Amino acid sequence: MVAILVRFPAGRYHATPPDHHVNEGQVEWPPSPWRLLRALLAAGYNTLDWEAGLDTPWASRPPALTRDLILKLSASLPSYWLPEGLSTHSRHYMPLASLDRGRERTSLVFDTWARLDDATLAVIWDLVLTTDESALLAELVARLGYLGRSESWIEARLATPDDEIPVPNCVAEQDLAPPGTGWEQVAVLAPQAPTDYDRWRETAVAAALAPLQPPPSKRLTKALREKQAKALMPYPPDLLACLQADTSWLRQYGWSQPPGSRRVFYWRPVDLLEPSSPRPRSASQRVAPVECMLLSLATDSGNDHALPPVTRTLPQAEMLHKQLGLAVKRFTGYSRVLSGCDVNGKPLTGSHEHAHILPLDLDGDGHIEHILIWARMGLDQDAQKAIRAVRGTYTKGGVGELKVALEAAGRLEDLRRLPDELGRRVGALLGPSEGAREWVSWTPFVAPRYLKPRGKNSLDGQIRAELMVRRCATDVGIEPMAHLGHVADIRLLAPGESGSGEQPAAADVELNRLRHFIRVRGNGPAPPVNFGSPLRLRFAKPVQGPICLGYGSHFGLGLFRAVDEDR
Repeated sequence: MVAILVRFPAGRYHATPPDHHVNEGQVEWPPSPWRLLRALLAAGYNTLDWEAGLDTPWASRPPALTRDLILKLSASLPSYWLPEGLSTHSRHYMPLASLDRGRERTSLVFDTWARLDDATLAVIWDLVLTTDESALLAELVARLGYLGRSESWIEARLATPDDEIPVPNCVAEQDLAPPGTGWEQVAVLAPQAPTDYDRWRETAVAAALAPLQPPPSKRLTKALREKQAKALMPYPPDLLACLQADTSWLRQYGWSQPPGSRRVFYWRPVDLLEPSSPRPRSASQRVAPVECMLLSLATDSGNDHALPPVTRTLPQAEMLHKQLGLAVKRFTGYSRVLSGCDVNGKPLTGSHEHAHILPLDLDGDGHIEHILIWARMGLDQDAQKAIRAVRGTYTKGGVGELKVALEAAGRLEDLRRLPDELGRRVGALLGPSEGAREWVSWTPFVAPRYLKPRGKNSLDGQIRAELMVRRCATDVGIEPMAHLGHVADIRLLAPGESGSGEQPAAADVELNRLRHFIRVRGNGPAPPVNFGSPLRLRFAKPVQGPICLGYGSHFGLGLFRAVDEDR
């Protein structure tokens, strides 16, 4: 990643979009990639004694390393982090050097700019530069004195690995799905990819030279050769020459848009550049983090038996996680707590403090009607906004979209106050307020690594490692209740035995239900071995939940409930 950080000491940025007149009062925000690359070239010619020519745009030739750097930056579109600002203007009555009834004639001229105060702009390219290219870019960036009009003084530098680069809030249309309300499109001028320009020029040159070819069997005359050379003048030989063309050259050859350029749409928040004073941001607008959020599921018909069965815990959690990721892209583009990854996409390490998405059956009918989203690090404002934005989800074989509504948000302890059976079953998930010693599987535990008979990869070793990394007590007795393989056990009836008789014990019903849980993620890595283990954990001292262990634990597998010790 390559990032340029730009500060405006005077607190103002003057630049008019290339397709607007200065009196239209428009500000080019963000600064276009075309403008940035031309500014870097100008800094080199003005301060580094590069060879400059005046006849044509291609008469000036920067060093080879500069050429490679500029073409590499041209080949990809940057993203931006744009600070909030105010679009403002001043009015000037310019004299026209003539009189009207004895008074000098004037023309009203608007001078529009973005007032940014002490804010920093970040321009971010997702590419890799060589050491020499990085050093050259850092030198060119440091030599930039202004950007846009000469009143736009800047202090710019190349970001270092120690700098914290903000998440972009202005992204090219091709890199971001339509984010919905609160966003707008803005067109900026960007260079074509060098190969695209070469192909375009080849076609344009062939068309320009087609009527200037000598007749068959005739020699190319000097006059015709001069006409061909004149016909080629409007077409710079490469993209670098296009970037060096000035306004007088473009007007001479009738270009309304520089050759080698293209218009690209970017998404940006609508309130980044306000036409009036920015709204004050009071402390009440910041939402405090919460420990958990409880969602409820419902069907259009209100039929609870049309809700997904508890055996679909894993895929339902994955589905909601995917929808939360799409909601995050609409608002901020990145959420550490919901994605479980850092800004570079690498998974977080440590004690699993990011979000757990836990589908729950709190009324005991065998169907998922609640989903608990819980994170030790807390669900911040952006995460809460994304969760509230999800209004529906789906299930395999369902009759339609399932409605999703926020039922509670706050601390885990607050969920104990849910009424009747809901509060009791949430209490089983959390354990008593003083903690519980005995816990049993609510959903099957799936080992995250291949099981070995002994050692750290045994069932006992893996469970203790899972408890340790989650900062839970490891002084525990572990009792496997059964192993849930691919196929349920089938018992044939004895001669004369009927299918009716004594009802199976509740524990047997629970084990049979756990047997049918889906244990393989649809959008992630498969477990080392596809089988689940119902477990009983007996801790030496009381502990509190939720306890989620093993493969898929962030999506509802490996969930335990406390056993009522008074029974």
